[in-house]
Amino acid sequence: MNMNRRAVLKAPRPGPFVTAKDGTRLYVQDWGSGRPFLFVSAWTLNSDFWGTHMLAVTKAGFRAVAFDRRGHGRSDAPSYGYDADTLAEDLAQVLDALDLRDVILVAHSMGAGEVVRYMTHHGAGRIGRVVLVAPTTPYIVRTEENPDAVPEDMLDGMLGTIAKNFPEWVRDNEQPFFIADTDSETRAWIKTMMLGVPLPIAITFRHLSGRTDFRSDLKTVEIPALVLHGDHDASAPIALTGVKTARLLRNGKLVVYENAPHCLPLTHRDRFLQDLMTFAAG
Repeated sequence: MNMNRRAVLKAPRPGPFVTAKDGTRLYVQDWGSGRPFLFVSAWTLNSDFWGTHMLAVTKAGFRAVAFDRRGHGRSDAPSYGYDADTLAEDLAQVLDALDLRDVILVAHSMGAGEVVRYMTHHGAGRIGRVVLVAPTTPYIVRTEENPDAVPEDMLDGMLGTIAKNFPEWVRDNEQPFFIADTDSETRAWIKTMMLGVPLPIAITFRHLSGRTDFRSDLKTVEIPALVLHGDHDASAPIALTGVKTARLLRNGKLVVYENAPHCLPLTHRDRFLQDLMTFAAG
């Protein structure tokens, strides 16, 4: 009797760490059962950002997975591997280790880059749908053939300011990241999370992500894709990012949140969750 009972028990899930190909340990949160959502965080944010969303989707009958990118949160922090290709392979390791299938893959901000690079390298075998939230894709550097973008010297100047005094930069950029009635506790929580990332990693990741051209990657994504973007996003202005991203996706749809900032998964949580659920059921 006991042997039969043991035989029907599910195999334990790996965790809480998944090991990347180069040995870096990636911290993973894995809750619930059912069709999986996998959440990928923004620059300097970690899986804790998605806590309220993970609770909501598990309550609705889904499985919720989120992980700390290398150098973020509880994951190892090597001095290398913050390029799109390596981060895409880290994502692949998480998907493979947990054997996730038919995934609703949700990426915020710079996380969008590693998600679409993953799709270029690995295809959509494990992915059912993609949600890009306030993405920084496709390419924010101004060039002759990409004139409506940001001059590279302006990007360099921002990195210089961050490198000189990261806490001051975070303070100065707090207001447009949220909405006026975002509570002080949430603001402090997000700022602490950001400042918990070692400065060399924060600079390196932002530098590499901001100068990577994801236009060809977006064109390879054939599965249904949803782009959610606020029209008051100061970090990733919608005309330079969300609009262009949606146009490059073969099966993409752009939904604009009026008066929403870059942190719309928190500031517009209820609508965001409803859009995720509707898209998952489509």
